[in-house]
This record gives sequence, C-alpha cells and structure tokens, in this order.
Amino acid sequence: MSDSKQTVVVVDDNATVRTLFQRSTENLAIDLITFSSAQESMDYLDENKPSLLFLDIIMPDKDGLTFLQELRKLPLHRDTPVIMITSKDYAQDRTVANELGASEFITKPMPMKAITDIILEYLNKDHPY
Repeated sequence: MSDSKQTVVVVDDNATVRTLFQRSTENLAIDLITFSSAQESMDYLDENKPSLLFLDIIMPDKDGLTFLQELRKLPLHRDTPVIMITSKDYAQDRTVANELGASEFITKPMPMKAITDIILEYLNKDHPY
C-alpha cells in the first residue's frame, strides 16, 4: 500500500483559475500541479499520469480539444480522467469532448465547492480518504 498522494493537474492559461484551484484544494490530501499552457504541461504529461486532469478549452498556444486529441494517442493517457473547463458553453465543443473521452464538461466560473466536490468524486472512485 502506497502513501503517495494522488495528483490533480490543471492546464489553464488564466492565472485566476489556477489560483482558484489552489485555494479550493488546500485542505485536500492531493498534489495539485498547474500549468499555464498545453505545451508547458506536455513535458510533465509525457512521463506522468495524474489521477485527474482539468483542461481548459480556450488557450493561446493550443486549444484544449486539440490537446486532448493528442493526449489520447499516448498509451499512458488513453484512460486518464479529463474534465474540460471553459468559459464558452458550445454544444459542438461538448460533442467533440465527449467523442474524445472527456469525463465531464464544466463551465467557468466554478465555485470553490464545485471544484472540491468534483475532485473528491473522481479521486474517491479509486482511493477513499
């Protein structure tokens, strides 16, 4: 049995959103790692599989749907739980996200409790606290 914490990764170009995730998870027994771009996160994700990944759709370097499509081609991430987050709630984005195997699609802004609840929901599936 391992004592290592589960890892949650957030990829979002908005510093306010990354700070919101940090504040929302302060009291959770997890490792939170945030990245400001898809490219920045790729070095980490090439070699690490988080327990849960939050991925923004609208980012300047690469949109989250394209990034998710590339991520799903990597054997390590074929089944990584991914939650798409966006400020724009477009039906087409939801459809593509579902086709790419996104676990959920949530719209910003998100209350801190909603972030905490969704993280606990996903992490408790495999690792009760």
